[in-house]
Amino acid sequence: MSLYVPDLNMPAANDAQRLRGRTVPLLETITPIPGYPSKLVIFKIAASKYWQVRCWMNGKSHRRSTKSKSIKLAQRYARWFYEILLLSNTRSLAPTGDQSIQVPNHEKTNDKKMLTFGAIAAQVYSIEESRFERGEISADTFRLCRNRLDSQFLPRFGHILCKDIDYKLIQSFTQSISTKYTTTTISHYLYFLRKLLTHAKNIGCIDEIPNFPKVKVRTASRGAFTPTEYWQIMRKARKLIGKTHPSSNKSLRKNYNQRYRDNQMPPDLGWAVGFMVNGFLRPGDLKKIKHKHIEVVRGSANTYLRLTLPETKRHDTPIVTLRPAVRIYEQICKHRATEKLADPEDYLFLPHIRDRNYALAVLSLMLNWVLAETGLKLNANGGERSFYSLRHSAITFRLLYGQGIDLITLARNARTSVEVINNHYASTVTGEQNIAMLQSRRTPN
Repeated sequence: MSLYVPDLNMPAANDAQRLRGRTVPLLETITPIPGYPSKLVIFKIAASKYWQVRCWMNGKSHRRSTKSKSIKLAQRYARWFYEILLLSNTRSLAPTGDQSIQVPNHEKTNDKKMLTFGAIAAQVYSIEESRFERGEISADTFRLCRNRLDSQFLPRFGHILCKDIDYKLIQSFTQSISTKYTTTTISHYLYFLRKLLTHAKNIGCIDEIPNFPKVKVRTASRGAFTPTEYWQIMRKARKLIGKTHPSSNKSLRKNYNQRYRDNQMPPDLGWAVGFMVNGFLRPGDLKKIKHKHIEVVRGSANTYLRLTLPETKRHDTPIVTLRPAVRIYEQICKHRATEKLADPEDYLFLPHIRDRNYALAVLSLMLNWVLAETGLKLNANGGERSFYSLRHSAITFRLLYGQGIDLITLARNARTSVEVINNHYASTVTGEQNIAMLQSRRTPN
């Protein structure tokens, strides 16, 4: 008699039933999306670590993985999932059978007047995505569009018909964000809202754009550091290298999503501070700059770095640095060579961190630590200082101490405009600081 050996690859009779059980929503995880129909929910299943989204529309259940373990990101994905479903199915322009929101039954109508704000937002987002792919807008601008929709507009207006958005609703929205943002940011939100409603008018969804509340923008220029303060920051950053952040690991993890291994002061902060002041960089450039973007130029009269950085704010011209930036770059290269992180494709600052947004967040946290240690977090007017204050310092120092510097040359090299320098960077330059120039006299020929 031969011994029976079971085939381990043969599916058991209850495998299908077991698989179905692993894909059934866990009841305790089913979560509705605030402001949206109850038919749109997120949930978890035993077969996946990610949140799932489900929406019933036109007699069919639509499901998809959000590819996220964060409930906040999953809810954001669910809102977009719902709006894309509306757009992709012209016969279901809004939900039905849900009394929690007062939206009429118009599943079987193509009336554009019945489009929700969320559907219009999805159309505008698609247009902005096409503009980004054509190179008309930058990645940061495109990302900002998505963030504004996700953070404020879709949770508040997503389920509302566009034709029902009036001055009263816009005024209420403006008041709700007045305590969170500056007047400049509020004006940007209102500008983007007007853009969405303009698209709604252009496609015939609304007849007229409602009136908008007026917001008086108060420009608060970031205070530059003085040369003495700059050197205080540099010395403190070097002194703290290798020291552990005073906040607890648990606090940093909870409040800043900081990994334990990144809680010590790196040498990169001092390099980044010096590089910004001597290289006219924006904070966002710190996370993008690689060795391939840098060329050392040694001339008979001047030695400097030529920075060919990725485009920022629609500026792509090369930047030339001051001479001290060369020395800083040489220090970085010497240090990175020992770590084998000095190749052309390696990042200049915190190259071991692949998530570049996180890398910039680490540098910002460390700078705030240094500013707290030196007592320089606030400027003379009580305004908070940040990495952008270093760019402000770079331009201000050239205005104060550069011999015969003209604004056009400075603006082009700093990848900005003369107007911005006049209105922001030069706003803290007083006549007394350039008293010698004001009292100078031309010598007769």
